[in-house]
Amino acid sequence: MADHAARTKALRDTMALRRANGTAPLRLAKASSNLFRDRASGARSRLDLSAFDHVLRTDAAGGWVDAEGLTRYEHLVDATLTQGLMPAVVPQLKTITVGGAVFGVGIEATSFRRGLVHDTMLELDVLLPGGDIVACTPDNEHSDLFRGFANSYGTLGYALRVRLRTLPVRPFVRVEHRAYTVAEDFFETLSQAHRGTADFVDGVVFGPGRMIANVGHFTDQAPWLSDYGYEHIYYQSLTRQPIDYLRTLDYLWRWDTDWFWCSRNVGAQHPLVRWLLGRKRLNSHTYTKLMRWNARWGITRRLARCRGLYPESVIQDVDIPAGRAAEFLNFLLQQIGILPIWICPIQAADPAKPFPLYPRPAGEACINFGFWDVVHSPVAREAGHFNRLVEREVQRLGGIKSLYSDSFFTREEFAMAYDMDSYTALKTKYDPQHRALGLYEKCVLHA
Repeated sequence: MADHAARTKALRDTMALRRANGTAPLRLAKASSNLFRDRASGARSRLDLSAFDHVLRTDAAGGWVDAEGLTRYEHLVDATLTQGLMPAVVPQLKTITVGGAVFGVGIEATSFRRGLVHDTMLELDVLLPGGDIVACTPDNEHSDLFRGFANSYGTLGYALRVRLRTLPVRPFVRVEHRAYTVAEDFFETLSQAHRGTADFVDGVVFGPGRMIANVGHFTDQAPWLSDYGYEHIYYQSLTRQPIDYLRTLDYLWRWDTDWFWCSRNVGAQHPLVRWLLGRKRLNSHTYTKLMRWNARWGITRRLARCRGLYPESVIQDVDIPAGRAAEFLNFLLQQIGILPIWICPIQAADPAKPFPLYPRPAGEACINFGFWDVVHSPVAREAGHFNRLVEREVQRLGGIKSLYSDSFFTREEFAMAYDMDSYTALKTKYDPQHRALGLYEKCVLHA
């Protein structure tokens, strides 16, 4: 904590100089990113916060961990597991940062009971765009920023320190894979999972009538252990074996090795390619680099055009009220066609603790749908055609969409979905000189 205080003091001095030297829009300088939308070039005041990447302290009795905003979850998990703990919600990919999971919305298989990452937040220190640093709690003078930080994507400031709830762990996780053929039964099971004893719940849709609910329990004993970090692929196991055992660490990162199933797009599910890449390169960090290289040079886009097809990237996570989940799945299967689809239930939002920029239906569990691929059309369509179909259906069903990927909302649609009245009040209070971009400009206009 003494080192953290020293880093914070040095940052205050840096921000004072920046304040004196210009007002270009503020942007975080990062070597990597889990955003999947382009960003326009232009005048930017880039801020390097890479020194703020430490796990500061844990309190097992109190059930919390303090970490700096640029701490990757792979390091946070390593630090907490040594104390017999894990963050209450661990996002799926190792390179996601603590701050990114808070202001960009994080989810995983404990969300059926714990909510999203920001639901597990206890304290938050924010570097405001103007250079001040404020400490936020649910009930202090900055409680509005505490609630408004989720889904703000750095437009209200950056997290320097976050206190998150933790959970006690055991050495292994026993996972049961339950097959369903009826969507309504599948989603009912997921939405009611919080009434049972499970520690982890998620699911995968492989196709019409092919749905798997994955129910995990901590255990002290394991008759065998599976390893999905190299030769074997986790999602392929879901339909092959009804029961599985993994080390807790391996369970938490079960999706990272193959970026769920998206490693197939770079050939990394072929045994020879896996061998050439090696265990250390089979991870989301490698695939993100490859994806950005491809986006820059347009290789797959050119190949698709040679085949007479028009590709559109559809990379989306959306939360749908549980009662409308089967309806949304039917839409995805008929109109979008991406498979598999990751499914994750989310605890009902507490109406007494609203997060205004990411409003979920109060009192009802939501179902998260994650679908990430390219849709190929035989005819040319307007830019964002399939993404617009998704956005309109999500709004029709009373759901909400994450903003880490491409968005095509009009200003009016965006204002209704993400409570821009509350955002405007927060922006006026915490960034009155607009040193950071606005949320619509950043997330939709790619400013």
